[in-house]
Amino acid sequence: MRHIILDTETTGLEWRKGNRVVEIGCIELVERRPTGRTFHRYLNPGREFEPGAQEVTGLTLEFLADKPRFGEVADEFLAFVDGAELVIHNAAFDMGFLEHELSLLGERYGRLRDRVTVLDSLELARQRYPGQRNSLDALCRRLGVDNSHRQLHGALLDAQLLAEAWLALTAGQGEIGFAAPERGTAAGRTVVPVAPSGPRPVLVVPEEDRALHLARVEAIRGRAGRSLWDLVESGDGPAVAATA
Repeated sequence: MRHIILDTETTGLEWRKGNRVVEIGCIELVERRPTGRTFHRYLNPGREFEPGAQEVTGLTLEFLADKPRFGEVADEFLAFVDGAELVIHNAAFDMGFLEHELSLLGERYGRLRDRVTVLDSLELARQRYPGQRNSLDALCRRLGVDNSHRQLHGALLDAQLLAEAWLALTAGQGEIGFAAPERGTAAGRTVVPVAPSGPRPVLVVPEEDRALHLARVEAIRGRAGRSLWDLVESGDGPAVAATA
């Protein structure tokens, strides 16, 4: 599965008021692992920032004056994200701006949603932590992602932080017997194929992954006193119902 973690910075909060994208940052993950491929561009918006927006990003019109317009990087951007699942924190905001930018270029580009699927990590966080703050900064603090170097909003930096937070937020999904068995290896784990009616797939966990897991459990213990893994190992954890 190919994911693109995406973030944008803009001249203001609403594209309907004529605001434009000034920065795009994307990070590629394949099978939940960074590939090293990124897409990062500053853009000349051709208009002023709204009050407060410039202070959030630290960007200035002087800095952006010699940067390309969105239309000059549209083909490269679309080629980078085409066919991927985009992971965006508050996806409606970024997608609204990107769809608007494409619409200004004419019908030949179509809609971004026709090229990608979209996963909103903010909605996912709200489901996991209802009633709590789920901004990117709050999510980083809750999940143990170091965001101390985030003094200003920046599209590529925020995409990097979101990648770490999203991986932590979704850790274990599809890796403990819920996904269909696969043949070969994936993400460093050897998957032994079995018949659907047989036992669950056997996962061989590399020592480096085990060490990371133990470190994360220890961090959770430091914050909460104990972790779900402690309950499972003691036999006090929630029972899992077996189905025929």
